[in-house]
Amino acid sequence: MARTRSRYATDRGLTTRMVTTMFLIGLLYVVLVGVLLAVLRGAWPIILVITGGMFVAQFWFSDRIAAFSMGAREVSPAEAPELHGAIDRICALADMPKPRVAIAESDVPNAFATGRSQKSSLVCATTGLLRRLEPAELEGVLAHEMSHVAHRDVAVMTIASFLGVLAGIITRVALWGGFARNSRGNDPIGILVLLIPLVSAVVYALSFLLTRVLSRYRELSADRTAALLTGRPSALASALTKVSGQMARIPTEDLRKAEPYNAFYFVPAFASKESIGRLLSTHPTLEQRLDQLARISADLSRP
Repeated sequence: MARTRSRYATDRGLTTRMVTTMFLIGLLYVVLVGVLLAVLRGAWPIILVITGGMFVAQFWFSDRIAAFSMGAREVSPAEAPELHGAIDRICALADMPKPRVAIAESDVPNAFATGRSQKSSLVCATTGLLRRLEPAELEGVLAHEMSHVAHRDVAVMTIASFLGVLAGIITRVALWGGFARNSRGNDPIGILVLLIPLVSAVVYALSFLLTRVLSRYRELSADRTAALLTGRPSALASALTKVSGQMARIPTEDLRKAEPYNAFYFVPAFASKESIGRLLSTHPTLEQRLDQLARISADLSRP
């Protein structure tokens, strides 16, 4: 039987934020579906089947879809002995089952983790990351990614992001399907139909903001717990500095391809310094992350 706990430090703040985010986004999702059911009363079986089917598909296959989209290819210990060795050491430290190990052929130096649980998890490093980092730095990055698996925030982020997007999609599709014909006159249904685009916008905006707040906190949490687990916050700080600095040397085309998956990456990829992604970033700033690691290093060095 797979272990459900690990030696990663418990983060109650992260747990609280995950539960709150899922509750609020789930509530928004239920409200939106309720509005659609009220408007299209005769089509409620179709609405429930489609939304339920999409939710189930997203929950069961989202990790595979994400890994495939980012070019992850599972590798054996013979193909990537250093990568497997680093993950083996982290698993021993954390008392966790070993995840599937993958490599993505990309010069963008990064890593990510996917999976609904520890048993189904996958940890992937790009070839660009493997070429640039020293062993201790690589261990720090992988410990960071495995923290996401241990705390299950990867699954929460995937589902939370999907619910907000789905809310908008359902509303737009329903409008295209002929809601407008019911909006003639001043009857309550017609007024309700006119409000649907606004409801969609509100649901999407709130879910977007909620997932961004959770995403930034979970990155700080993963840095903190990885540093405490390995006992080498300086190695993780060095990796952060090196990877962030190398991003400026990556071709813009490669960064644009990676940017849609920033929420999963160790360090976000930005196509330019002016990117709006910096204003609505999935990650805290480099300075915030380094400051936190410096404080942890100082705490660990105290007698």
